[in-house]
This record gives sequence, C-alpha cells and structure tokens, in this order.
Amino acid sequence: MVPENLRINIERLVGRIEALAEIGSIEGGGVCRIALSDEDREGRDLVVYWMHELGLKISIDKIGNVIGIREGSEAGAPVMTGSHIDTVATGGRYDGNLGVLAGLEVIQTLNDASITTKKPIGVGFFTNEEGARFTPDMMGSAVHQGVFNVDDMLDVVGVDGARLGDELKKIGYAGEAAVGSFQADSFVELHIEQGPLLEFEGYEIGAVESVQGISWKEYRISGTANHAGTTPMHLRHDAGYVAAKISVEARRIAISMGGHQTATVGVTELIPGLVNVIAKGALVTVDLRNTDEQKLQEAEATMLRFIEKICIEEAVTFECRTLVRFEPVNFDPEMVSMVARTATNRGYKVKQMPSGAGHDAQMFAPNCPTAMIFVPSVGGISHNVEEYTEPKHLHAGADVLLHVLLKKSL
Repeated sequence: MVPENLRINIERLVGRIEALAEIGSIEGGGVCRIALSDEDREGRDLVVYWMHELGLKISIDKIGNVIGIREGSEAGAPVMTGSHIDTVATGGRYDGNLGVLAGLEVIQTLNDASITTKKPIGVGFFTNEEGARFTPDMMGSAVHQGVFNVDDMLDVVGVDGARLGDELKKIGYAGEAAVGSFQADSFVELHIEQGPLLEFEGYEIGAVESVQGISWKEYRISGTANHAGTTPMHLRHDAGYVAAKISVEARRIAISMGGHQTATVGVTELIPGLVNVIAKGALVTVDLRNTDEQKLQEAEATMLRFIEKICIEEAVTFECRTLVRFEPVNFDPEMVSMVARTATNRGYKVKQMPSGAGHDAQMFAPNCPTAMIFVPSVGGISHNVEEYTEPKHLHAGADVLLHVLLKKSL
C-alpha cells in the first residue's frame, strides 16, 4: 500500500541543488561543469558523498556512470531514476541536476519514513549527457544500455583534443564495473521541460510520451579565397555565401514542414574569417529534429538536396559528416499513464507531451518500461544562466517521482 501522505522535503532538495550549483558556478547564477573537467570531478565527488550518506551501494562503470542502489526486501532488478550532472558551457543549475538530486531526495524521504520497498531503487548519473566536449551526447546512458560500444567511446577525442578515456582516469572515475552489468526493472527521469509549453499553457507536470529523433550533421564547404573588392560577384566561389544559404534553408524547411519539425544551425565558422577576404572554407552544423522518423528523414534529404544544388551553383565542394543520429523514441504507454494518473491524483494539472530534447531516459526505453516527468521552465529558458524552475514546481515534480517510484517498487 502506497502511503499517499508521504512528502518530499523541498527545502532539502533546493539546498542540494544550490550546493551542487556552486561547483563550476559562473556569473549570472549559471554553471559550467563540462563533462570530465575538474569541475565535473568535484560535482561527482559531492553527489557520491551524498549517496554514501544515504547508505546506497555505489558502482562506477568503465564509462564513468555512477549508480547508487537502495536495497529492497527482495533481490532483483532495481527501479531506476536519475539523469546527469554535466552541463554546457553556459548552463543552468536545473538541467539534469534536478533528476539526480530529486532521486536522492526520494531515497532520503524513504529512509526518514523507515519504508522498505520490495524492489531495489537505483539513482544514477550518466557520463557526458550534454555532448558539449565529447560527441555524441547521451553517451554514458547509451553505453550502459548497449547502444554504443564502450571501447569506441573511450577513444573519442573531444573538441579540445583530449581522449575521453584518459580524462576519465584523470578525474578518477574510470570505474571497474562492467557497463550494462544489470538491467533496470523500469526507469523514470524527472527533468525540467527546457521549453515554454507547460508554463504558457498553465500545466504543472508534463507526462512525456516520446522523445524527438535527432540528426546532427556537419558540413565542410570548400571554395576559393579571393579579394573582396576586386573579385566580381559572378566569378566568386564563396564558401561563406553557401553557409548563409544553408542557414536560411534550414529555417525554411522547418517552417514549411510544420508540426514538430525543428531546424537549427548552431555553428558557422568561416576561413580565413577576415573582413576583406572571400571565405575559402566554411564549417556549418545542422540540427534537425522530429517526433516522426519518416519526416525526419524527409527533412534530412531536403537539406542534402539543397546543399548539393547550391554548391554546384557556386562551384564549390562539400563534405558531410554525421555527428549524432537518434531515431524518435516512444515511452511505455502504461508508464506514461502512471505518471499522468499519479500527478492528477496528487492535484496537479498534467499535459501529455513529447520532448524536444534528447534525454538519458530514451536510451533505457527499448530495454525496460520508461517514462519521463517534466516540470515548467520559466520563460522556456534552458542551456542559459537564467534557467529557472520555481520551487513549487520542483516540489511537484519530485512529489510525482516519489510516488511513481513507490508504485513501481512496493
């Protein structure tokens, strides 16, 4: 029987969020805790310290994922929750961190109430979810769930030239546990929405039904450098012009397709990058996302056909490299319904919705019943020092997480 009157301690949860945010803090209240940096090590050390305080059995696997298990009255696969604690360079204090620290708050609430669950409950944080330093993102959870090979990922070289395996050893988190050494009974991740819909529409909880597919591609355009004043427009082979056209086309594709299609050019670099020199080279990244795999493929094909056409017209060449490609993921309908029912029964207004961002939970979805809980982001802002979620919404999300985990584990 689930004790319906059980409540998390919001002051304690907020206190942990604020304490973790001090590690890698940057001006404006944000956090820079890039994966496998010194700041990441300090953040990991603090969360592991809290796990030890709560009496969890801690394991660290070969990709650096850290999982703490609270034993149940019976042995078996744990009911899992968690997220990540690495951030982007100008990150906030809630993205990822909330899901990990709310998991610890659930454990402490159960400890304080002397509740023993039938199934074990696990809380994890997964390496390099953001992908800010090492590509691909969601790396640790993907390795844990068998999507990526651990040795391949250990050999990944970051944007700073560092090898991932070496950096894991450097910060002391190259663990001994085999990746995927256990399968979860189920997985529930609490996360801020990172978008504006819940706040705009007046919802307190999002019951996440699916995660959009993600396509990240890098295009390198090769043209001819020449004098900006003496080269006639019709005789140019301008890589910068092609880069600009790609950016405009990405927006056009998303608008014309509508629905859940998004398109973003996040990086544009020109070579030599001088005011009076026609660019001989350009690097452009294109991020395409959709909840429908066929539509995502359509967007990718449309983008490629356009780039081929504009490069012929400008008499330049290009090379394409896939950085990340994940198909859309649908979460378990019964788990999604459990989140929605639990939230409704506890008095919260609930919206069933897709996620526009990738999350660790999507890696678990093919292997165990999985769902996500969203709480509002003020102004829809995330990956930004101004990222903020009100304490009442933090409380609502952690409250729903507590009671979903209880229902799965008792």
